Formats: sequence, C-alpha cells, structure tokens
Amino acid sequence: MEGADEFMKYRSPLVSRYASKEMAYNFSDRKKFTTWRKLWIYLAKAEKALGLPITDAQILEMESHELDIDFAMAAEEERKLRHDVMAHVHTFAHCCPTAAPIIHLGATSCYVGDNTDLIMLRDGFDLLLPKLARVIDRLANFAEKYADLPTLGFTHYQPAQLTTVGKRACLWLQDLAMDMRNLQRARDDLRFRGVKGTTGTQASFLQLFQGDHDKVEELDRMVTEMAGFKKAYLVTGQTYSRKVDVDCVASLASLGATVHKLCTDIRLLANLKEIEEPFEKEQIGSSAMPYKRNPMRAERCCSLARHLVALMADPLQTASVQWLERTLDDSANRRISLPESFLTADIILSTLQNITEGLVVYPKVIERHIRHELPFMATENIIMAMVKAGGNRQDCHEKIRVLSQEAAAVVKQEGGDNDLLARVQRDPYFAPILGQLDAVLDPKTFIGRAPQQVARFLSEEVRPLLEPYKAKMDVKIELEL
Repeated sequence: MEGADEFMKYRSPLVSRYASKEMAYNFSDRKKFTTWRKLWIYLAKAEKALGLPITDAQILEMESHELDIDFAMAAEEERKLRHDVMAHVHTFAHCCPTAAPIIHLGATSCYVGDNTDLIMLRDGFDLLLPKLARVIDRLANFAEKYADLPTLGFTHYQPAQLTTVGKRACLWLQDLAMDMRNLQRARDDLRFRGVKGTTGTQASFLQLFQGDHDKVEELDRMVTEMAGFKKAYLVTGQTYSRKVDVDCVASLASLGATVHKLCTDIRLLANLKEIEEPFEKEQIGSSAMPYKRNPMRAERCCSLARHLVALMADPLQTASVQWLERTLDDSANRRISLPESFLTADIILSTLQNITEGLVVYPKVIERHIRHELPFMATENIIMAMVKAGGNRQDCHEKIRVLSQEAAAVVKQEGGDNDLLARVQRDPYFAPILGQLDAVLDPKTFIGRAPQQVARFLSEEVRPLLEPYKAKMDVKIELEL
C-alpha cells in the first residue's frame, strides 16, 4: 500500500491540485539540490581558473554526479548534523571522493542557499511572463472584437452612461499591462548574490587568494556569469537583502489584486447574463440546481488571488526583522512564502488564460438591459432636440421630469418595463421631434469615443508589450478541473 501513503498526510493543493508541472518543478527539491551542485561546480571551475590547486579530474567527477542525488542519504545526514547544506556537502562528497576536499571551498551556506533562491525567482518570472502575455493577448483580441458593442456602464454598481464591452475589457487590460511591466522590472532587477562569504566581506576568498583583491572580484564575476546573471549585488550581509523578496512578491501581489477585480467583474456580469466564462459540455454547476452555470473559474481566481495578496505580508515582515548581517528567522518563512507566491500566480494565470480564451458574450441580453435604462439616459438628448426644434429648455425639462418620474414608478412600484419613450411619444408637446426619436435613442450615439480609445490603446500600449513573447503565444491551457 505504498502508493496510499501520500493520502495519509497533508498535501498542498497548490501543487497536488492546481500548479503547472513547470512551476512545481521550479521549486522542487530536485531543482533546488541539483542547482546547489551546479553552484559548487561553478565555484570550483572559477577557483581553478584563478590558480587554486583544483584538478580537471576533480571537476569532471563533480560534473558526472551533478544529477544523481541520494536523497535518503542527505536526509539521514541532516538528521545527524541538523544542517541542510552540510548534509548535502557530505552526500555530494560521498560520490565524489576525489573532489571531496574542494567542494564548497571558501563558501558559506548562503552561497548555495541564496544564490539558488535567486535562480528560482528569476526562472519563476520567466515562466510567469509568457503566461501573462498570453492572457493579455487573448483579452486584447476580445476587446478588439467588441470595441463598438454598447453596454451599460456601472458606477456604484448602479446603471450609468453607456460604454462598450471592448472598452471595459481595456480597463482590465490596462491593469494587466501595468503588472506585465512590474514583473519584467522585478525580474530584470534581480542580481546574483555571488561569492561573498559569511558576513558579506569576502574575507575567506581573500585569504584563499592570498590577499589578491582582483582575483576575488574576478571569482565573483565568473561565478555570476556562469549562473546566467549579468550583475551581482556589490554589498550583502550573509544574505542578499530581503527587500529583494519584497520587491518580487509585491509585483505578484499587485497582479493578484488586478485578477481579483477582473474576475469579480466577470462574476457580476455573469449574474446579469451578459457575459459568461467557458462552460464545458458535461460540466455541472450545482449538485442541487441542474440549471446553474456558476462562474467557478473566476471564483477560483478570486479565491487564490486573495491568498496571493495576503502573502505580501510575509516578505515585508521578514525584511523588517533581519538583525544586522542576518538572522535565521527568515528561513522557514521564505521556504513557504516565496514558492507559494509564484505557484499561486502561476495557477491564477493558467486559469485566467482559459477564461479569456472562451468568454461568451450575449448581445441580446445586453441590448435588453440598455433598452430598460436608455430612455432615462436619453432625456438630455431629447431636451436638446426639442430646443433645436424651437422649444423652451425649461419647459421641456419640466415635462421630461414629470414623465420620467411616472415611468420610474412603473418600473419600481409595479415591476413593469420602462415606458418613458411611449409616454414621450403620446405627449403632443414632443410632436416636433417624434421622427428623430430613433436616432436620439441609438445606443451607439451614447458611447462617446470608446471604440477609438480601444483601437489606440491596443495599438500603442498593448500590442508592443507583447512583441517579445510572440513565439510563445500559441500555447493552449487545458485545465484539470
């Protein structure tokens, strides 16, 4: 019954239920500890190149055992030593007896720990950015398609002036574009910790190279380059500043806020039956009410977005309580908060791509809602038409006010339809403009420059943002619901 053992302990739903294989691997033990070994190899190669007595045979031995980690041995070593890095040093040394004396030479635990974290953060952003680009692309296509479809605008969640379905999508897109820039900046601002020693002074490496400052700096530069970074932090304590974690998670938490607003809007519009997320042929909305089509994907995004926003508190607290060159009370928290931030953002973007690829619009329902409200919104246009036809503005205003209140009473007190237009047509006072009423009440005359705004926004701000990701646009998301 070995396979059943996994159901006897808690498993994080972020991995067992939701996250992509790629992001789950990015924060896996396999990725973490093979990266540690890569970093030890980089260090040995650079030290050898700069004149330390390290042989090609030792480096080849390390490279040949880069991937074959004995996790059971490492766990046993950690139980004895109570130190995860030294446990893996011993495990690596066990299969590399020739290289054993030079593994981790001059380094401190944070050489592998912090540098690996920075690699995982960088690679995490590299997984998220194309996903966010695809969401923006799908939503941009949606905005373009419905750029001129009039719809009721809402302020205070009360009917307001008309906008268009596409223009509303551009409000979502504008926030997502900000998130795209924030994630890209946070990713590009990441530097490598490099080789800094126990308190960041590089004293151990200066000793190894017998006081040669140039060689210590070159060692730092070489290892940084091997790890794929352009720059290293010039100053660190034992760790890189935990403000870096704040910066990274802040960009993700901000994305969470965007997604929560966007998906809440979709849920509100689904209630009005104007827009729905995709619904599978055999999907069940409710176990009790078979007719229901619940916006479960948008609800999932909102639920996870709240978690992502809440995670922002962890790195802020951690950065604020680090004492002097470092304290270890950051470690356990970061093991949870950093992976969870990226895993949660990953799940949200996968789900949101699925939503935006299949949004369903119901124009007839939208049109009906407009018909119910437009007569009230058109009163100013009716007054202007009457004045142009020779009427008195104040007299017309009073006529419209009385008729509007009568129509509102029908809607609110009797549950009837808005009959203001019929009342205007029956009133002899408005006879001079009866032939103009259809034009006055055309919804497209109430949407202002919405279609033009959509076109300009997409061409100037959205499409250029997606250019670096064109090769990754065709990836489809199949959700495991």
